[in-house]
Amino acid sequence: MNKILLLEDDNALGYLLSEYLKMKNFHLRWISNSTEALVLLEKEKFDLLILDVMMPEMDGFTLAQKIKDLYPTIPFIFLTARSLKVDVLKGFSFGAVDYLKKPIDEEELVVRIQALLARLNVADSPTTYDQIKIGDYCFMPNVQQLKYNDDYTISLTSRESELLLFLWRHKNQLATHKEILTTIWGENDYFNKKSLNVFISHLRKYLSKDSNISIENIHNKGFLFKVLD
Repeated sequence: MNKILLLEDDNALGYLLSEYLKMKNFHLRWISNSTEALVLLEKEKFDLLILDVMMPEMDGFTLAQKIKDLYPTIPFIFLTARSLKVDVLKGFSFGAVDYLKKPIDEEELVVRIQALLARLNVADSPTTYDQIKIGDYCFMPNVQQLKYNDDYTISLTSRESELLLFLWRHKNQLATHKEILTTIWGENDYFNKKSLNVFISHLRKYLSKDSNISIENIHNKGFLFKVLD
């Protein structure tokens, strides 16, 4: 059973969500303090984090950055009342795999969690690749790492790893926005498309050491992951 950590300082909402998710057979821990979250992550392993952005001691963005530095493979979802586009894009730039706005529809939350965990479970299955050669890079999806000539290692987020694997599987051919978003994000909409662009920028930066690799933007269509042999 997948373990989920919920960080929410609103006691009423935290209780409601924790009870509802437990009723849906999720193994869930609910805490209301960012510092406590970091302590708990040292002791227990979680498959998914749900982080409230508006926290009194340490906001969710700051906490997410610390978590990303310490535990780069743990996926997380932001939960917030802040719905401005700049906040949504900021959330995705920190590596969030989803961004849900309050008030929360509990059924929608469950569907999104199930879709995300299903993708993660597929990624962890024995059919995945241990190592993939991409130009001068070695991509290891199982541990979410990208190495360059054995002397430079990048720890990828879950979403970065998923996206790179998808692009590699479609290398040298057009991968449309719709194909990428419905497969990885689960929904083809405006905010997810903006998030996709952020993650594409990350991958371009990571892969920039090899001039034979490029991710070309095909206007209004998608991306072309070019790898010259």
